[in-house]
Amino acid sequence: MKILVWQWGRVGGGPRYGAELADSLRGVPGCEIVLSLSSYAEILRGPTPPVCDIPIALIEKTLGGILGLTLLPWRYRWLLRRIRQERPDVAICAMPGMMDFIMVRALKACGVPFVVVVHDAELHPGDGRPFQMQLQRALMRAASGLVVLSDHVAAKLAQQGALTGKPLIRSVHPPRPFRPPPPPALAHGGPMRLLFFGRLLPYKGIDLLVQALTLLGPRSDYVLRVVGSGPDSLELRALAALPGVTVENRWVPEEEIGTLLAWSDALVLSHREASQSGGAAAAVASRRFVVATAVGGIPEQLAGKALATLCEPEPSSLAAALRDLLETRGEAPPPREAPEVTWTRMAQALTDDLRAAKLR
Repeated sequence: MKILVWQWGRVGGGPRYGAELADSLRGVPGCEIVLSLSSYAEILRGPTPPVCDIPIALIEKTLGGILGLTLLPWRYRWLLRRIRQERPDVAICAMPGMMDFIMVRALKACGVPFVVVVHDAELHPGDGRPFQMQLQRALMRAASGLVVLSDHVAAKLAQQGALTGKPLIRSVHPPRPFRPPPPPALAHGGPMRLLFFGRLLPYKGIDLLVQALTLLGPRSDYVLRVVGSGPDSLELRALAALPGVTVENRWVPEEEIGTLLAWSDALVLSHREASQSGGAAAAVASRRFVVATAVGGIPEQLAGKALATLCEPEPSSLAAALRDLLETRGEAPPPREAPEVTWTRMAQALTDDLRAAKLR
């Protein structure tokens, strides 16, 4: 089976997930993989860029986007030729984006069925771009099948009537491996290092974290770094004013994520809602403790994980979970499989499901 994987974002988790998905599928016997990323994808400029078979120059920012639109007919014809040369049996949209209609048109012209990995069934508060969900729904309608990473998202799509007549493949988001492996948590011997990482948006529960830390009170046995990008807010200022807390409101490049995780002992996920969490997957792979609110698909993602503690999305519950972690400083975790093993298992299951779905 020849599979084309595409994701045309420039930064963030989309290109990384697309590259990791393609890399894991390459290890499935009998599969040949073709990966298409944006030529401007941040991960292609990193120290270990993925193998990108079909780089495509698409710019989404305003001036570059206007210029890019004038070149779309030429790029479409080039893409059409490349797909005809590769002759994939099926294509996977690793994460929906703003320019996917170009690929969809080319795939339809070549008679290649495609599936969409749906990470979120609806926008989180403060997240997304104009018309993002409208474009995703149009992409799902054009697709031959859908892939979800949690039962939570599957249930939301069913409520929206998006599954009518389409095969649904239930997959997972495996832990994300980092190289070199980070040192063991707490190996530094100092105060516990807590990390709140990612987009600094309302659905991440920044207000909940402020209230929980206020209930926890001043302590000398932890420090907390809040790192990510988002709009300035009263909640972020309140966090920055708490003792032991630093706020770094900035974009974090791909190559720095592993460094942040290596610095940390535990990740704090104070979400008020979530489909699943890339931060949770990274924490599991890096053998970091996790304190997370039990919302959306996070309980599915962290089920059975020895280093994870789930709590209610309430200040008192989050404060109690953090207090327990600080006072016990965790326990020695049992051995676990390497992240690469879970990615390989996911890839094999996904290809089996794609074959069984008989997409058209």
